[in-house]
Amino acid sequence: MSVGASLSVTDLRRAARHPVDFPVIGEHPSRGDIKLHICNLSAHGFMVDDANDLSRGDRVIIRLPVVGRIEAYVIWARDERAGFQFERIIRLDDFMLVIDELQPNPRLRRPR
Repeated sequence: MSVGASLSVTDLRRAARHPVDFPVIGEHPSRGDIKLHICNLSAHGFMVDDANDLSRGDRVIIRLPVVGRIEAYVIWARDERAGFQFERIIRLDDFMLVIDELQPNPRLRRPR
């Protein structure tokens, strides 16, 4: 029996990623609470730059402004970085509110 998530990944690399500086505590099913630093975010997922031995298929639950608790799966991990895919896509209007909160500098936001 395999352990971890069964992932079916489509090519979401073209999704607009917004740079953010957002420390968060993730709830990992076997490791408990883990500190993560989200460095970019899209409506489909996020990347952390302090992966702390996470591996493909690991599942975490994080809390984002506006959206609240959302589950995500590790899609890739390399060195200290890891990319996560949300269990569901964040609605565009909610996502823009999240970006407004996490990236208050309008010069760093992508044009809408």
